[in-house]
Amino acid sequence: MNISEAIRTRHSVKIFKDTEPLSKETIEELLEAAVWAPNHHHTEPWKFFVLTGDGRYQLVDAMKEWAHTRVEDPESESGKKRIEKISRKPLIAPTIIVIALSPKQDSKKAIYIEDVSAVSAAIQNMLLEAHGKGLGAIWKSGPAYYAEPVKDLFNLREDEEILGAVFIGESDMKKEVKRKRIPFEEKTVWFTDKNGEG
Repeated sequence: MNISEAIRTRHSVKIFKDTEPLSKETIEELLEAAVWAPNHHHTEPWKFFVLTGDGRYQLVDAMKEWAHTRVEDPESESGKKRIEKISRKPLIAPTIIVIALSPKQDSKKAIYIEDVSAVSAAIQNMLLEAHGKGLGAIWKSGPAYYAEPVKDLFNLREDEEILGAVFIGESDMKKEVKRKRIPFEEKTVWFTDKNGEG
């Protein structure tokens, strides 16, 4: 699979087979791909946490703690169901890689938005590497990953934050994913001479 094909055929997988976690070797290959992402001033502002098998239950417990704050009445039947639904989300795939932004401390060259962009590029590298290996993956983010119980689980510093989690495994999606993008022509402006737009 060449790069152009990988970019155009990769898609988010939301349903995974209940299989064994990825091998340590495969996970390390995904992480190796991630760290080759471009990053301004070589700040390498990423940190990775790998959760496999029963290790995922630590994230389940952290999300359960956070989920209690997301429902009106945690003791009600509907509240308990909501908490259970939220807390079991880490179990959708056999392997999870949580990715945090970890700014280089005492660096005058580190710029927040550029570090965020670098970590995002690292995640894209990981997604493409997984796709190239025939694996399904999805990048998830949102309030749960910014919550204190989740940050505490990974012992993050005050200046560190989770930018997402990549769930990886064998796809069990039955329907073909229909992918569509707005043509780049609609979002592109060309400058071809010194007087303005060409």
